[in-house]
Amino acid sequence: MARRPAATDPLPPQVRTDIERAGYFPELVSDVLASALAGEAVLAHLVHQETTFDTEEVRRHVTVLALTATRLVVAHADDHGPDASMPTNYAAASTESVPLHQIRSVVVSHLVTRPEQHRAGTPAREVTLTICWGSVTRLDLEPAGCGDPECEADHGYTGTMTSDDIVVRISAEAEGVDAVQSAVGFAGALSAATGTQAALR
Repeated sequence: MARRPAATDPLPPQVRTDIERAGYFPELVSDVLASALAGEAVLAHLVHQETTFDTEEVRRHVTVLALTATRLVVAHADDHGPDASMPTNYAAASTESVPLHQIRSVVVSHLVTRPEQHRAGTPAREVTLTICWGSVTRLDLEPAGCGDPECEADHGYTGTMTSDDIVVRISAEAEGVDAVQSAVGFAGALSAATGTQAALR
């Protein structure tokens, strides 16, 4: 049973409701998010719960993105089975606060089926939100070559460097159309906020 929020609940009612609806240790997730917010008001938010499968176990994850007037607060929690460091099941929760002026890009990828039939305002079937602020950078390298098919010289390596500090994929089939629309709405609010910060610099 969900806990009834106190009159001085540090989280807005809709944020807490969405965390509880995700169904993944809502009190833990709410506590770490409230601690990171430190009393700052939430202007927009997104809660995403995901279940992953591998050959040995099923693991759950929840990510909460909260936009304030100055920061993007990211809270993430996942569960673990017993291991060498802990003899029982346990959950790990972490938060990161990113000043809005440090966010480099907000990328929204829309997947639409039967694009020839698309009508304005119709939600995408899937949305992937990628937010980059430079703390995680991936470097993909491959051997470099030249245009001469007979050349055997060593041309070193070539590659691409990409940032993807956080990636959230929302599917209408898995989470519902409302979740897709919420992701698009949050991305718009974050894009507007980072644009305002850039204009102030």
